Amino acid sequence: MPPGSAARPGSGSGTSSGSAEAGGVPRASLDVPGAILLAAGLVTLLIAIGDPGLWQRHLALAGGLLAAAAILLTAWAAYERTVTTPLADVSLLRHPAVARANVAMLAGGAGMYLLLTTLTRYVQTPQSAGYGFGVSTFVAGLALVPFSALGFAAGRLTPRLSARIGPDAVLTVSAVVVLAAFAMFALARASFAEALVAMALVGCGVGGFSAAMPAVILAVTPARETASAMGINQVVRSVGFSVGSAAGGLILAAGTSPGQTFPASGGYTAAAGAGVVIMAVTAVITGAGVRAGRRGCRLARAGLDR
Repeated sequence: MPPGSAARPGSGSGTSSGSAEAGGVPRASLDVPGAILLAAGLVTLLIAIGDPGLWQRHLALAGGLLAAAAILLTAWAAYERTVTTPLADVSLLRHPAVARANVAMLAGGAGMYLLLTTLTRYVQTPQSAGYGFGVSTFVAGLALVPFSALGFAAGRLTPRLSARIGPDAVLTVSAVVVLAAFAMFALARASFAEALVAMALVGCGVGGFSAAMPAVILAVTPARETASAMGINQVVRSVGFSVGSAAGGLILAAGTSPGQTFPASGGYTAAAGAGVVIMAVTAVITGAGVRAGRRGCRLARAGLDR
């Protein structure tokens, strides 16, 4: 169990002290209403984003689902602030650094999985569509080897890099690396080797981003609240991944002409362009953390000089 997860009721583990205790260990209880609200909000959001037919034939319904998802998730956040054993302690988001990290995780996660899913589909598209390489599912899986290898290497190097430039700066660099992968996919995808390079770049960005994120959050979170803070971030990351995957399908569906099986090549270019924008926003958000850290250091030095 992560440090501090049992130090405070409602620290994000979904447990609290029950009326009876065995061996001094509090009985676990689950925030069922909170879980139901969160699940309903996320499912509604993903249905709205992931079903292209809704946007093509039932625009009002799609908009209604998005509004319903926003209402459900807002209700969940409000409910979590009223219970003593919340599923996730959303009050932690009051700290600007924690809120900024989670927004960056949401946007960055969406961008990373947008590229991962579209690139994997691209290499499997038969060449008769005018693009793609027609590789088998097995070979497409092997194309993920550079992603995994570079992600592992970036994760191992991140602690050293964070010690030199700070974890916020590592997040920014990682976001820029993924942005570069999107740019490469948009402009240079004529050969399978280029697709592998793009896959390696996104792996490097994902590895660095994921490894640096905990340090950013834990640096400003009290020890007794670390479990809840990381739990919230894990939920946000999963939502970002799901949204990115669904958005990729939506963009490609929009780029598929009636009666056609595969989207036009321009659909992939549009997806890459959307990814560039998402990762640019992510880099700006994490860059704000770098600037805030530097400003804090200047204020601390000024205080010491006095």
